[in-house]
Amino acid sequence: MVQVDISQLSGECNAWREKLRQYKEEFTYDQTKLQETTRQSLSKDQLQDVEHLHNQFHIQLINIHDLKQAIKTHDRKMQFERVAFNGFVNEDSLRRHEALLEEFQSLEQTLLGLREEFNDYLKQTQ
Repeated sequence: MVQVDISQLSGECNAWREKLRQYKEEFTYDQTKLQETTRQSLSKDQLQDVEHLHNQFHIQLINIHDLKQAIKTHDRKMQFERVAFNGFVNEDSLRRHEALLEEFQSLEQTLLGLREEFNDYLKQTQ
């Protein structure tokens, strides 16, 4: 058992989940904007880009949801451990926290790349 500031770890979890909520809103909106671009005449390459982006939005929205749920579960487990073990957290929970941070950072890099790819697509279709 390790004594740590669980409120700090929980705060990190909440910040990650909030950022993921923002990404979910952004990419849900971007999906709508993508659909609107299909109303105009597009080349074969642009249609392939639309399909690719649509698939990526779908996949990344699932990834966002899954990571949010994993973070929520982890936070609940830490809160249980705080009460059950008098403020101590299991070392496995600390390792899980670090792993979730890495997952969050990796997903965020993917999402930022998708955002850039989508913005490039929008510039081409205007």
